[in-house]
Amino acid sequence: MISLTVTAVVFGVVFLAELPDKTALAGLVLGTRYRASYVFAGVAAAFAVHVALAVAAGSVLTLLPQQLVHALTGVLFLAGAAMLLLKKDEDEEEVRKPEDQSFWKVAGAGFMLILVAEFGDLTQIMTANLAARYDDPLSVGLGAVLALWAVAGLGIVGGKALMKRVPLKLITRIAALLMLGLGVWSLWEAVAG
Repeated sequence: MISLTVTAVVFGVVFLAELPDKTALAGLVLGTRYRASYVFAGVAAAFAVHVALAVAAGSVLTLLPQQLVHALTGVLFLAGAAMLLLKKDEDEEEVRKPEDQSFWKVAGAGFMLILVAEFGDLTQIMTANLAARYDDPLSVGLGAVLALWAVAGLGIVGGKALMKRVPLKLITRIAALLMLGLGVWSLWEAVAG
């Protein structure tokens, strides 16, 4: 059974953490060059693979003693918050243009770009942490994949307009604050438990 609360929490955390990331920018660049639906199909497939790997890794962590899991996830969330607060603005990356614009070429380019760029990324690590924290792989996986798809869709369709209205620094700080809160809460549970 899927927990809407866990799904919503994971969606919010992953969405805010991914929004200032290179994915929104890559989606924006690909979306301006190619058919948006083709780009989204490839990007969405790559994110589904990443979330499945992250949830599987997080599920393995649930086999450890609960206090240790809370301590580990707390430290990792705090590290993630620090990474968000300390990272520099990313430049727009050049995206190689496929020679033809068929569905398979464009979707494949989007898939490979995200698969490589996001492997071991902060949101993948966060998803594994959240899977370990909540021990609810379906809810965590659903929240994470929907958040990543939403960010990709925003990047592909209207990333530039959103970034003009909402300062990137504000989005980054909100994501860092949420991660800081989750980190402190997890460490408190490790000590109190």
